[in-house]
Amino acid sequence: MEHPWYARFNWLLAVTTVALALFGVIVIHSANLHSPDAAAEWRKQLLYIGIGIIVMSLCASIDYRRWQRWAPYLYLANLGLLYLVWKSGHSALGAQRWISLGPIGTFQPSEPAKLVLAILIASLLASVMIASWKEIVFTLAAVALPAFLILRQPDLGTTLAIFAIVSTQLFFGLARTAHFVVYAALAFAAGALVLGTNVVLKPFQRDRILIFLHPNADPQGAGWNLNQSKIAVGSGELFGKGLTHGTQTQLDFVPEHSRDFIFTVVGEELGYLGALALICAYGVILYGALGAVFAARDRFALLLSVGILAMLAFHVVVNIGMTLGIMPITGIPLPFMSYGGSAIITDFAAVGILLNVHMQRDRLVF
Repeated sequence: MEHPWYARFNWLLAVTTVALALFGVIVIHSANLHSPDAAAEWRKQLLYIGIGIIVMSLCASIDYRRWQRWAPYLYLANLGLLYLVWKSGHSALGAQRWISLGPIGTFQPSEPAKLVLAILIASLLASVMIASWKEIVFTLAAVALPAFLILRQPDLGTTLAIFAIVSTQLFFGLARTAHFVVYAALAFAAGALVLGTNVVLKPFQRDRILIFLHPNADPQGAGWNLNQSKIAVGSGELFGKGLTHGTQTQLDFVPEHSRDFIFTVVGEELGYLGALALICAYGVILYGALGAVFAARDRFALLLSVGILAMLAFHVVVNIGMTLGIMPITGIPLPFMSYGGSAIITDFAAVGILLNVHMQRDRLVF
């Protein structure tokens, strides 16, 4: 017997997601207190959250099996947007990643690309029970084109996130371990080739990797961001300095502190306990995503759920890790916390899909 939707709805996942996003607005406001764009950023973020909640609700109400039918169209549409960015996209901070929307702001197609590719890969791998080399090569080729366009922007962080999604879905989707081992070996070789040449990576991206390996090599130059980030987090100690009272944050020693480095604001102003509470909130979200994985009633739902779980987990681990110096700086946002509409709306959409998968756990499969 199927229970009513509200009894099957994962309220803990939905409420935690919204609460975390609203907490992010408070942190963004504190981070930009002395910035001329302070009011604009936190108010825009509230707008993005409102849109995100609507998108999450819509995705939660859509039967997840429809995404399998829509996958090719979503892929082509997103590929067209990535091509448009490449040819005539809006540039900022040495990157060309956005499409200008006038007074509304900008749109970053590489953010929804992660979710679209998770849907596409799940659709391709779910269409056959045992994938042959033909299906594997076709899947990787479909991923390679948007990944190349994103890497050219340049956006190494999003490219690595796509790699994490693909690898996780292949691990669960390939019936033969030998196929995954071969894929992993080829991926490792390709990664080593990219890191060892100057053709793909920009100089500043190579500098970030070198600083991660040798943190004290250039403290006043390429290592400045990392050093200031670690100082900010460490200076918060147990209870923090209090919101709006973080010296590293308020004096702009930490760059992009409302975006990629927002975890440093939490660490400095709310201390170890605040950072720990934030990590626990992410633990609840990832636990909810894992619940959708176990609730999956078919192969597509399973692969889609693990892909979304990998996307969220990768962002959390890498973003927090890079602020602490245990991961290279790659410039990816912290889910539901970092300022930016494209990322947070994509994350809300991903959670909405997980909610639908979880709600259909009592559905009979014929």
